[in-house]
Amino acid sequence: MLRPFLLLVGAACAAPATALDTFAAGNHVVVTATRTPTPIEEVLAPVIVIDRAAIERSVATDVTELLRFHAGLDLGRNGGPGQTTSVFIRGAESNHTLVMVDGVRINPGTIGVAALQNIPPGLVERIEIVKGPRSALYGTDAIGGVINVITRRGARDGWSVEVGYGAYDTLQAGLNGGYATERLEFDLGISYLDSAGFPTRTTDDTDRGYDNLSASAQVRAEVGPAEVALRHWRAAGTSEYSDFFLTPVDQDFENATTSLSIAWPIGDSARATVGASRLDDEVEQNQSADYLRTARDGIEAQFEWQVASAHALAAGARFEQEEARSASFGTPLRADTDLLNLFLQDQYERGPHRTLAALGYTDHETAGDAVTWNLEYGYAFEGGTLLYGLAGSGFRAPDATDRYGYGGNPGLEPERSRNYEFGVRHRFDERHSASLAAFRNDIDDLIEFVTLCFGPGLPDPGCVEFSGQNRNVAEARIEGIEAAYAYDAAPWQVRVEAIHQDPRDVRTDAVLLRRARDSLTVSVQRSIGPVDLGLDVLAAGEREDFGFPQPVTLDSYVLANLTARWRVNRAVTLTGRIENLLDEQYELAHTYNTPDRGVYLSLSYAPRPRGNAALAGRRGHDARTVAGAYSPSPSRRDQEQPWATD
Repeated sequence: MLRPFLLLVGAACAAPATALDTFAAGNHVVVTATRTPTPIEEVLAPVIVIDRAAIERSVATDVTELLRFHAGLDLGRNGGPGQTTSVFIRGAESNHTLVMVDGVRINPGTIGVAALQNIPPGLVERIEIVKGPRSALYGTDAIGGVINVITRRGARDGWSVEVGYGAYDTLQAGLNGGYATERLEFDLGISYLDSAGFPTRTTDDTDRGYDNLSASAQVRAEVGPAEVALRHWRAAGTSEYSDFFLTPVDQDFENATTSLSIAWPIGDSARATVGASRLDDEVEQNQSADYLRTARDGIEAQFEWQVASAHALAAGARFEQEEARSASFGTPLRADTDLLNLFLQDQYERGPHRTLAALGYTDHETAGDAVTWNLEYGYAFEGGTLLYGLAGSGFRAPDATDRYGYGGNPGLEPERSRNYEFGVRHRFDERHSASLAAFRNDIDDLIEFVTLCFGPGLPDPGCVEFSGQNRNVAEARIEGIEAAYAYDAAPWQVRVEAIHQDPRDVRTDAVLLRRARDSLTVSVQRSIGPVDLGLDVLAAGEREDFGFPQPVTLDSYVLANLTARWRVNRAVTLTGRIENLLDEQYELAHTYNTPDRGVYLSLSYAPRPRGNAALAGRRGHDARTVAGAYSPSPSRRDQEQPWATD
């Protein structure tokens, strides 16, 4: 298994290369780690940014394909395009990842995980991933980390159209653009994907397809000193798969977020934002009456105060009302839940010292209240070295299915975590940077189905049939070491990331399922005139997965993608990707197929150069972001509201 990997690494170092995220992040301004726009070099928590340039080079069909080439992000996928995909951040459970679109939480209130597989990359400006707990700022679900998908601002880039075709009769098409004046901006994006797919299960030979029509739109206006922003994203389509008995079935899905925000300055050093949002998440089975529906309405307010040039405070409150509805094998479920989140954050810098303290309070209607926190400290040495230590807590409130579904228990407590991390980052010069971190995450009160009766008279005479109940009985401990190196000097870009982690069940000492203990990613990119060549390699170790009567071991694998991008002229770009270059046969979930080697091509036409003169004329923050989309400003107060950057 290692031989082809070593050959690929050798080829990468001698030749072309790949889509690169922003470990050596340059001028990126991120909002997810602190809820306030912050230059990434000032953020102590580990953050990954996958920007628009990397997305365009990838020719990816959904955002999960962009995540897998980063250490500490494990994927579990139930088959081909459009199938349920789970993300495990640093060994935590998949439902311990908070997922947002433009700052709106899209984790369903029923069962399962956020539908990342339904978000088309063509609508995405960038993805911010924060590793580690952020419940103090966001409340429930943010135990392992946070993924924030930020949609494109087409008025900034100009109009563009894209068409693509590839393996499994996969057709892609997209349109992006917008219009802006000095005080008004409109952005629009449309994406379509249709794929014949391949058999979902390894024991099946029936191709199962997927189609997805998605759109995003934004309207921004300056009304006096205030900025008003209205955003909407929607994905809808059909996903085909084979059920447990290999019967071909399909389901219709719809995911949508809508948000309205108003932000205005208060004096010269403060800023206030109020907003409202809604999530609609729906899945309907076409061969039965089963369905899943979540509707979540929220209102929130946030206040930011730049106390001094090196001292910033932020405080906020959010109230949500969630309606969860489902039917499983004809059994209905209804649950309405209210949720209140409050947070306070203090960031301070003095000389080489950097600190962050955050305190959060959540009041969940049935699971009670939870107090969470983050404490972070960093010391910056002369010469480009940063030593840091992080500590924090997180929690996940039980969802509606945990409480009221099969085995439901309305008395469940939240799952809770405590996380510690110590690390060092060093920038050798403008081209080279490296980092090393050690972390530990203890998670208590994990919810697990406990079997009470195995059948008539078993184990007690009072037992009639198989039954059980969800209970807070499990514990997990995750320890690991993560390292990264980045090189960025034209015409080369190189990124190497590696992780060794030990995610274990404390009671049984068993390794947690679907998480590799070791993984290594290598990305190399080389520009040759108008052509960008790239190679992405992922080497993942063995993983345990569900099996009967005992868990099964999934083999280690090496996955390689080769990419090429040719700027034919100022308006036309041709992009290609060879997926699974080595034609590796591997599984991300037991008995579920993954793609064979395949070729994907995309042609884009953008008649106007990137950037918009009207946007450049807008006040303050807009002029700054056009000059350099991720350029940090000397003061945070001129930044856009949290979910509006870039």
